[in-house]
Amino acid sequence: MRLVKTFLILLTFITTIVYAQTMNESLEKIEINPVEKADAVVIWLHGLGADGHDFEPIVPELALPKSAKVRFVFPHAPERPITINGGYVMRGWYDIVKTDIGAKQDVEGIKSSQRQLEALIEAEIAAGIPAERIILAGFSQGGAIILQTGLRYPKLLGGLMVLSSYVPLADTLETERHEVNQDIPVFMAHGKQDDVITHSFAEQSRDQLIKLGYKVEWNSYSMPHGVLPEEIEDISWWLRKVLKLD
Repeated sequence: MRLVKTFLILLTFITTIVYAQTMNESLEKIEINPVEKADAVVIWLHGLGADGHDFEPIVPELALPKSAKVRFVFPHAPERPITINGGYVMRGWYDIVKTDIGAKQDVEGIKSSQRQLEALIEAEIAAGIPAERIILAGFSQGGAIILQTGLRYPKLLGGLMVLSSYVPLADTLETERHEVNQDIPVFMAHGKQDDVITHSFAEQSRDQLIKLGYKVEWNSYSMPHGVLPEEIEDISWWLRKVLKLD
């Protein structure tokens, strides 16, 4: 019995080490590049349980001008056990412990994904894209990570697009935010019938950002936790505006 217990403890330790190493690896990603060399980038994070392919089909639906030189980057979140789903391993930017997502948050998971997103941003800057031509976009968990990262990032970014999401680690935002992105354009969109991240909870995040002086463009739709054509049209219009594509 003691030998079995020792083996189980060792197995748990090994699994933890492998999992931790996986979290430190560079994110795999899908890229959609323009015909000509890109002069702007949209890094778009998916939601819990999905992957980078989730928002890939939206790119042609945005109907951006043919002259637009925008690269779209869709990273895959790491695979991790999700507590609220019985520990089932799936792609996620951080763990969800309770249905009340604001009650007990996975601080290390959120910060780990923040670091990985920062690495993606730095890679684009190293490739010649100015930071102010980089848009961070995300749905649900992905939206939470772009807010966590973008508002704290020490270089001026082009904008934040937050779809069906909220401000994570809200208690630390005021002290950790970076002044360089104080005037960053923020597009927030949410469904009135969202039963995953409620509309009222998203409004609390919106109100917090406005109270802190951020320029939030709020969009509310008659939909559940998802995306609809009207929203895609609004996203297209916003991208054209902030990237000056017309």
